[in-house]
Amino acid sequence: MNKFSHRKAVISGLIVFVFGIYIIQLFKLQVIDESYKLSAINNSQRVETQYPARGLIYDRNHKLLVYNQAAYDLMVIPRQVKNFDTLELISILGIPKEVLVKNMEKCKRYSRYKASILISQITDNKYAKLQEKLYKYPGFFIQTRTLRKYNVAHSADVFGYIGEVSQSQIEKDSSYTSGDYIGVNGLEKSYEKILRGTKGKRILLVDNYNRIKGSYKNGEYDIPAVVGGDLTTTLDIDLQEYAYRLMQNKKGGIIAIEPSTGEILLKVSSPGYDPQFLVGLERSENYRKLQQDPNLPLFDRTVTATYPPGSIFKTIQGLIGLQEGVITPATQYECHRGNSFNGQFMKCHGHASPLDLKGGIQNSCNPYFVNVFRRILENNKYANVREAYGKWRDYVLEFGLGQRICPDFMNESSGSIPTQAYYDKVFRTHNWYYTYIMSLSIGQGELLITPLQMANIVTCIANRGSYLTPHIVRPADPEHRARIVRHDLNIRKEYFDVIADAMEEAVKGGTARVAACDSVTVCGKTGTIQNPHGLDHSAFFAFAPKVNPKIAILVYVENGEWGSTYGAPIAGLLIEKYLTGKISSRKMALEKKMLEADLIHTPVKKTTDKREEAED
Repeated sequence: MNKFSHRKAVISGLIVFVFGIYIIQLFKLQVIDESYKLSAINNSQRVETQYPARGLIYDRNHKLLVYNQAAYDLMVIPRQVKNFDTLELISILGIPKEVLVKNMEKCKRYSRYKASILISQITDNKYAKLQEKLYKYPGFFIQTRTLRKYNVAHSADVFGYIGEVSQSQIEKDSSYTSGDYIGVNGLEKSYEKILRGTKGKRILLVDNYNRIKGSYKNGEYDIPAVVGGDLTTTLDIDLQEYAYRLMQNKKGGIIAIEPSTGEILLKVSSPGYDPQFLVGLERSENYRKLQQDPNLPLFDRTVTATYPPGSIFKTIQGLIGLQEGVITPATQYECHRGNSFNGQFMKCHGHASPLDLKGGIQNSCNPYFVNVFRRILENNKYANVREAYGKWRDYVLEFGLGQRICPDFMNESSGSIPTQAYYDKVFRTHNWYYTYIMSLSIGQGELLITPLQMANIVTCIANRGSYLTPHIVRPADPEHRARIVRHDLNIRKEYFDVIADAMEEAVKGGTARVAACDSVTVCGKTGTIQNPHGLDHSAFFAFAPKVNPKIAILVYVENGEWGSTYGAPIAGLLIEKYLTGKISSRKMALEKKMLEADLIHTPVKKTTDKREEAED
C-alpha cells in the first residue's frame, strides 16, 4: 500500500469514527436520554390536574353549611420561565417580593420540568387582572380549583379547615402530590377520604407562550375528576346560631345531644372564629393572628379542653351509692354549712338539714356526697379503700369518662379518671384512705372531663342507664353505621329515676330554678367548679322533657362563678328555644342579660351576696 493510500485509509477511518460518535450521541439523546424529548414535550404539551370539588356539608334539616367557590393557583414550570416584570406581578398578586422569590426557589427545588404551585388561592378579582397579563410571562399558567365557602360565620371547630399537604402526608398517601389540599382538623380531617373526591387530569397542547391550542388527541387520554361525597351533620344550625349568640364574649363550651339517637344537636366552642378567615391569600396571616389571640379561639373547648366537672358529678356518686347498696333514697345526712371529716372541713352553703338523697342533689350539698363517697370506699365487701376505689372507677368509666367517645373528632381528649396506680405513686403506699381523695366526691381534685363527656353523663340519666355513641355526622354507609353502638350501664334503671326526680326538684325549687321553662319539665343540676387561677367556673347540665327526653345539654362557662349565674340560664334558654321554637316573654329579660354579658372584656367580680352563695 502506497503512502497516499495509507493516508486515505486513515482519513476515511477518522471520518467513520467521527460519524460513529455522532450516531452514538444522537442515539443517546433521542433514545436513552429523555431530557430533550421531555423538554420538547413540555414545550408543546401541558398536563393539568383536574381537582374535584370537595363534598358539601349540611345540617340535620338539610340546610347547606359548607360549599365551594372557584379559586385559582398560579402555576410555574421553572425551565420555561424567562425574564419577567417582577414588580408588575407582585403588584397584581398583592404579595411581597420576598414571598415570590422564596416560592420560586421552592418550585425550582421541586422540579425544573414539572409544574408546581407558585401562589395559591388567588381570588376572582386578582385572577382577572392576572389573566390579561399572563401572555407576558412564559412558563406561568393558571390552574382552576375550588375553595371552601361558608354560609355561617361560626362553627369553625366543627368544620375544621383545609391546608396544603405536607411531605410526610404525601409519603403516607401516594394519591397526594405537592400543592394538594387536605383536611387539617374538624370534619374536614375526619372525613377527608369522603370529602376529597378523586383527581383527574387533562393534557393540553400549548404554544411557546403557554397559550392553549387545544386538547391532546381530542382528550383521548384525559381522566375526569370525581366530585367528593357530601356529609349530613346532626347539627341544628338555628340552635347552634342562637347558642353562639348567648356565648358571645364568654369562654367555654356547650354540647347538646338527642338522647334517643346520640346525635349532637349543637357544639359550641367559645370564643370561636369565622371559618372564612382561613381561606384565601390572607389565611396565613389570619392564622398567625388567631394563634396569638390570648383567648385561644383555635382551642376546641368542647372536646379537647378538660375540666373538673364540679357538682354535676354528684349525680354519679348518688347512682353508684344506690347500686352498691350503701345508701337508699331515704338515707339522710346532716349539714351545718359544712362538716368536718377526720379533721378535713368540707364547706357548704345554707340549706335545710338533714337531707335525703333527693334533697342532697336539689340543694347540691357537699357533705352529703362526701358521706356517700365514704360509704362507697369503706364498703365491707371490699378488702380496703384501694379495692373499693377500683370498683368505683369502673362504674365511672361506664358513663364514657376517661376515654374518647365520639368517632367524628380526631382532636378529642380522653380526660382523666385517676387509676389506683396513680394514687399509689402519689401517696407512696397502697394503704390509702377516703380522706386522701375526698375532693373527688364533689367532682373536684384530679378528675378531668371534657364537656362532651359531661353531656354524655346527663344523656345516660335521660335514657335511664344507657347511651348511644355520640356523633355529629349521620353515617351514610355500613362502616360508619357500625361505629354507633348502644352502651348499657351496670346500674339499675330505677336508680336513674330517683336521680331524675331529684334533678326535677333542683329546677323546680333548688339551685337550678333559673333554668325552668314554661310547659316543659326540665331536670337539671348546677355545678360551681373551684378555679385556682381566677373566678370559679359555672356549669349546668339538664335534659328535657322528663319523659321521652328530646335534648340533653351541658353548658360550661369559664369564670362564671356560680352554676346558676350563667350555666343554668343559658341552658334553660336553649332548651326552651329547641322544644318550643321561641323564648317566652317571661324570659326576655334573662335572655337580654345573657346576650349582653361580657366575661372577657369586663370580668365578673366575685360576689359575697348570701343569696347568690346559696345558689350552689
